[in-house]
Amino acid sequence: MSTATSTSTHTPTTTPSITDTVWLITGCSTGFGREIALCALEQGARVAVTARRVEAVADICARYPQRALAITLDITDAAQREHAFQSTLKHFGQLDILVNNAGYGYVAAIEEGDEDAFRAMFETNFFATLAMTRLVLPHFRARRRGRIINNSSQAGLMANPGTGFYSASKHALEGVMEALGKEVAPLGIQVVSIQPGAFRTDWSGRSMQRSGERIADYAESVGSRLDMIAAIDGQQPGDPVRAAQVFVDLATMDDPPAQLVLGTGLLHTYRERLTQIQARLQAWEAVSTSAEYPQ
Repeated sequence: MSTATSTSTHTPTTTPSITDTVWLITGCSTGFGREIALCALEQGARVAVTARRVEAVADICARYPQRALAITLDITDAAQREHAFQSTLKHFGQLDILVNNAGYGYVAAIEEGDEDAFRAMFETNFFATLAMTRLVLPHFRARRRGRIINNSSQAGLMANPGTGFYSASKHALEGVMEALGKEVAPLGIQVVSIQPGAFRTDWSGRSMQRSGERIADYAESVGSRLDMIAAIDGQQPGDPVRAAQVFVDLATMDDPPAQLVLGTGLLHTYRERLTQIQARLQAWEAVSTSAEYPQ
């Protein structure tokens, strides 16, 4: 945790142990959210476990009746967001860690995309997640302590055919969270964004939304990639249980990174991407520097 000086009378402290923390996790019915909730609870945290259908997380709360609180939460509903936050405070007396996990994918060529569908995805992945974050900030500022953990995506770092709309929502989230992290660091608050690669969740299967239109001209550039995404469902190399442990570790270490790529394949791909960016900067350096006033 940052120990930057502040005009507040509060004295920043090191990150509390996990048994002293209260978590609010969005989207816990399946996948990452469910595994993060279980991992945190197993290690002694108190957790507000949320889902659009609260019965989907009833088993988690039955397993940890003293430390888990089930809350109905559709993060696109402002009243439910407020209720989830206030219920957490009322039940546990505090909030230390917000995990922004709720979200889903939508795939289509840019020309094929249905506007209502990709706007709805943006509402969940970006606007509602941002609203949830803004909701907890006054509490974190007052305590001069708190951590926001974002389950972002490799799509927030790189864009590819067929996932352009999804990538745009995650790029937007990455941008606002990077700025937020710099704004709140002096206040003892950390923001961490994690970018998973291919993990064995429902993202590319049951949870995925697809355009109903397929334009033949995009069969090679988009269609083949979307077929590949569908084909690897259930065979992705990433383990959500091991990933959940990473989330918990990052939430409770003193000096977490602002961003972390997660997955061997993504690590290699992103390194290649950085090499390509560096080569492009060098190749076009003369043009980049040609637009300034002469010295």
